[in-house]
Amino acid sequence: MSLRRKIADSRRFNRMVEGFFATYVRFAYWTSRWQRLGFEEMDACVARGEPIIFVLWHQRLIMAPYIFDTRQGRICALTSSARAGRLAGQILVRLGFETIPMSSHQRHVALSREVLRRTKDGCSIGLAADGPRGPARQSSQVPIMWARMTGCRVFTVTFAEHRVIKLPTWDKQMLPLPFSRGVFLCEEWTETVPKKPSEEEVARLQSNISQALDEVTDKADQIAGRHFSGQ
Repeated sequence: MSLRRKIADSRRFNRMVEGFFATYVRFAYWTSRWQRLGFEEMDACVARGEPIIFVLWHQRLIMAPYIFDTRQGRICALTSSARAGRLAGQILVRLGFETIPMSSHQRHVALSREVLRRTKDGCSIGLAADGPRGPARQSSQVPIMWARMTGCRVFTVTFAEHRVIKLPTWDKQMLPLPFSRGVFLCEEWTETVPKKPSEEEVARLQSNISQALDEVTDKADQIAGRHFSGQ
């Protein structure tokens, strides 16, 4: 095994990286000025113990722990079994989230049962509609299927900040910068998902939720003073 692989697989090294990113996100949050807009209905659901589905673009995932108020209720985020996914999951755990690890060998039925069990236990579900590998800003079927399966209300959410760093990843992941100003924005997705949607209905709903996420994300960019598409 190469030295690079040994370092990447080192538990101590990964804990250091997790700690660094978690500390950085906290620092960027607390040193910036934030607006939190449109969350009244989502927060009310969570406060009364009603789990919700929380959907955003993968690019805006890093600030998820400050979009969902974990003081009001529990939330589980899906994480991939890849090294980057495990790292992201542990950062979220450090910031108050629970996680549901996904495996490439895990059957979709088993994962769906776990999601259903968590929501019945009062835990909300957070997911990136285009994760974990994209293509960017194209929703998968997952939000549609889980909205149907759980009956939970779906909220599209995002963050935007006036000054950010874009990482060289497939989604151009955004890291907030300290001493800036930003916004957290939420809008409910109110489309009805049939109990047994046809392939055409699923495709239409995927397009619809993608459009809703684009709109809430672009609106947040405009409020934060970023007058261009989040891509």
